[in-house]
Amino acid sequence: MKLKLLVVAGDGIGPEVTREAVAVLRIVAELEGHEFEVDEKRIGGIAIDTDGTPLPKETLDAALASDAVFLGAVGGTKWNALPPNTRPEAGLLQLRAALGGFANLRPAFAIAELAVNSPLKPEVVNGADILFVRELLGGLYFGSPREWDKNKGEAWNTMRYTRDEIVRVARVAFELAQKRNKKLTSVDKANVLEVSQLWRATVTEVAKDYPDVTLEHQLVDSMAMLLMTSPRNYDVVLTENLFGDILSDESAVITGSLGMLPSATIGGKVNLYEPIHGSAPDIAGKGLANPLGAILTSALILRHSAGLEAEAVAIETAVRRVLEENFRTADLARGNTTDFTVLSTTEMGAKVRETLSEILTTETI
Repeated sequence: MKLKLLVVAGDGIGPEVTREAVAVLRIVAELEGHEFEVDEKRIGGIAIDTDGTPLPKETLDAALASDAVFLGAVGGTKWNALPPNTRPEAGLLQLRAALGGFANLRPAFAIAELAVNSPLKPEVVNGADILFVRELLGGLYFGSPREWDKNKGEAWNTMRYTRDEIVRVARVAFELAQKRNKKLTSVDKANVLEVSQLWRATVTEVAKDYPDVTLEHQLVDSMAMLLMTSPRNYDVVLTENLFGDILSDESAVITGSLGMLPSATIGGKVNLYEPIHGSAPDIAGKGLANPLGAILTSALILRHSAGLEAEAVAIETAVRRVLEENFRTADLARGNTTDFTVLSTTEMGAKVRETLSEILTTETI
C-alpha cells in the first residue's frame, strides 16, 4: 500500500505530537510492507512568521497533491492580536474549505483504565462509545455576512445551511450508524432557530432511506447535559458545525483528557486528520503533551485514507495496552505518581511503538 501524507505540524505542541504519530506510522510501514511518503509544510502561526500568511500557497498545493493531510495544531497567544482573517486559525479554515471535507468524525470512547481521570462515576462512563459526525463547512464558521464593526461597537455572524449541505453529511452519519449500533441522534436548536428547523426536517427526510437506523432528535442544550449523565445511551451523534465543536470537546470528560481525542474530516478531495486538542503553548517544548490523540488520529488515517483497517486496530490496541499497563502522560496522571508511571511525550510515543511492534510481529492482525 502506498500513501502520500502531508504533515502540517503547526504551532505549540503540534510538532511534538505529530512527530510521535508519524513515527508510529513508520513502524506500520516497516513491519507490514507499506510505503508511506511523508512531506512536511508550514501552517498557522509559524507560517505567518516565515511566509506572512497562515496558509502558504506551497502548503495548499502540497495538500491538494497528497492522499491525506495530518495537522498538529495552530494558534497561540503570540498571534491573538491579529485580525480574525489573518490569524493562524484562518489558515486552518482555508485549508478545510480547499480540501472540501464536510464530515468531521470525532470518536469519544471510555477506556476503563482512565476512569479515574473522569469526573463522572465509572458506572456512568464505562462502556461509552460515541462517534460525533460534525458538519464542517457551513454554519456560523463560514456563513456570511460576518463582520466586527469596532466603530459601532457591534459584530455579527450568520448561521446558514442549505438542504443539500445537510443531506450529504446526514448520509455519512446514517451510513456509519449502519456499521455500528444502528442508532443516530441528531442535535439542533429547532425550538428557536430556523436553520435548526431546516436541519431537523431534512435529517428526518433522509432517515427514510435508512429504515434500519433508529433516529432521535435532541436539543443542543439538553444534549450537553445528557452527554454527562448518560453517555452510554448514544452511538452516532450528528450535529451542525458550532454545536459539534462544543459537544465533541465536552466529550473529553468521557475519555479523561482532551489529549485523547482524534478526528478525521472526510468527503472532500483530500481527507484531513487532526487531534482535536489545541496548540497548548503553555506546555509546548516541555515534554508534557499527550501524543495519544495524535497517535489515535494516525489510526484514522490508515482506516479512512489507506483502507488498512487491521493496522488501524493494531494502533488502537497498542494505545489501550499501554494504558492498561498504567503508563500515563501528565494530563492522565492527575498528579498521582504512585499508581502510574508518568512518561514524557517522547517516552509515551516510544512505549506505544514498542507495544505496536510486538502486536504486529507476534499477533495475527
